[in-house]
Amino acid sequence: MLRRAVAALTIVAVAALSACTPDSEDPNATTSAPAAASPSAAGAPEQSLEVRTQEIELNRDGSRPLPTKVWLPTGGGPYPLIYFSHGLTSQPDDYIDLLNSWAQAGFVVAAPRYPHTWNQATDYRADDVVNQPADAQFVITEVLKALPGQIDPNRIAAAGHSAGGITTIGLFSSSRDERLKAGLIISGRQMPQPAPFSGTPVPLLFVQGKLDTTVTYEQAYGAYNQVTWPKAFLELPQGTHLPHRDQPAVVATTTTDFWRWSLYGDSAAKARLPQDASSTGAAGLVGTL
Repeated sequence: MLRRAVAALTIVAVAALSACTPDSEDPNATTSAPAAASPSAAGAPEQSLEVRTQEIELNRDGSRPLPTKVWLPTGGGPYPLIYFSHGLTSQPDDYIDLLNSWAQAGFVVAAPRYPHTWNQATDYRADDVVNQPADAQFVITEVLKALPGQIDPNRIAAAGHSAGGITTIGLFSSSRDERLKAGLIISGRQMPQPAPFSGTPVPLLFVQGKLDTTVTYEQAYGAYNQVTWPKAFLELPQGTHLPHRDQPAVVATTTTDFWRWSLYGDSAAKARLPQDASSTGAAGLVGTL
């Protein structure tokens, strides 16, 4: 894992936020999961879908390259879109297990490499996080154009880890994107001078390790407390800054429940949330979704 010193960071006090080492499997390989019927108005797929990946070269204003990796369920559609933001000194493939699990469940997942915060940025600047919500809005627009008929433009959500979680909060506050119908913040917090959550209320899910020393439990729960919309907080008492690595099955299952409910209207998935969150005894869910 590539880490850099960010002692001079003044915009966000989240030094060395990272998703850790990329997974060992080939990020371009097609999964072996069996195909299932495409989702209909009745709800999300009940079996895992096969997934393929695609790279889309994007550049905002000609000065902010945003190469975007997309995980696409094969066949059927259109599917809901989950836009994902990586953490500092990280990249989308560092989250491949989690993102692939969402795609297998019937969601298109789009994740760019941010120009100044990914792990091989030639001009690394942690404080560039402040510009990433605008990048996110641009990428969502361009991905919709690039994949006509494969994405339902009325079912779009945003998710992110660490600095990507900060970016995601920005999309529901100072840089509100009204296209978003739900949000997921993993190990995220607000800016030091936070803007209030604004716009049309949508459900938000926070995932936080209580032992996180990079974005503390108090910082994450402080952001959660500012939300007046439907919300829930998945707490991992022994979790670190990488809860999706500490308890991958719990985080993948619980977040997929959340997406199925918020983007497909699957009431059974909503009802499963507390049980799936506490299934191993390593996590628990509170909230008012």
